Amino acid sequence: MTTAKTIAGLLLKEKAVFLRPDDPFTWTSGIKSPVYCDNRLLISTVESRGQIVSAFCEKIRAFKVDVIAGTATAGIPWAAWIAMEMKLPLIYVRSSNKEHGRQNAIEGKAIEGQKTVLIEDLISTGKSSIAAAERLKDAGISVAAVLSIFSYGFNQAKAAFDAAELSFESLSTFEVLAQVAYDDKKLDAEALKQVLEWRTNVKFP
Repeated sequence: MTTAKTIAGLLLKEKAVFLRPDDPFTWTSGIKSPVYCDNRLLISTVESRGQIVSAFCEKIRAFKVDVIAGTATAGIPWAAWIAMEMKLPLIYVRSSNKEHGRQNAIEGKAIEGQKTVLIEDLISTGKSSIAAAERLKDAGISVAAVLSIFSYGFNQAKAAFDAAELSFESLSTFEVLAQVAYDDKKLDAEALKQVLEWRTNVKFP
């Protein structure tokens, strides 16, 4: 089984991703979605989070980075576990500058000229990840890639990352997860077709 399928299986096992094609969720944006992802549930697991951290580390070794960066707040625990496993420094990126003290956008010791990967739990449109990566670049830190546990694989996200000239990878994707759910009989053939068509045709406000 590939890493992507293994991670998809963990997401389904831990109920971090819900598939409900007949009773869609409503996202904050108003979009009706047959899937809802809550990867924050994974931080409370032990075996599954260990497998996810190992999968991240395997990808990151190829980049030969100096420091691990996480997004606030969802990426912080994963970045911390990865940094500890790889014996590397840790920083994290705020969604906006702190309004008091030194008004930092980046917490930890960010050194100009360092190379990092930015850890996210989820990529949907990519906007927040790209904004965090831009803050790192503004501080003189090179971002080798944005890495996430899961991504929806929206065309809009790919276009946004391409425009920002940023690489991004995910341990698993919506398409793989949907296929694993079908193989495990959590979706029938019609539901599989339905969720894959939704992912391709969804329109953002």
